[in-house]
Amino acid sequence: MATQKILKVGNSLGITLPANLVKDLSLKPGDQADVIRELDNSLKVNFVDSHQLSLGLSPKNRHKKHL
Repeated sequence: MATQKILKVGNSLGITLPANLVKDLSLKPGDQADVIRELDNSLKVNFVDSHQLSLGLSPKNRHKKHL
């Protein structure tokens, strides 16, 4: 697990992603991510536009990558 900085982005805040995660998931600027707040205040992130299919993941579910 990597510790990332929270940055000011306009009127919002953003968190950077480690370069190896970006590469592994073939993420590109403009890709979308669903962010879900869990009951314990942790976040679950689904990278909707991930371009790389993981082993063992069926093509119909390829749009759900978890962080």
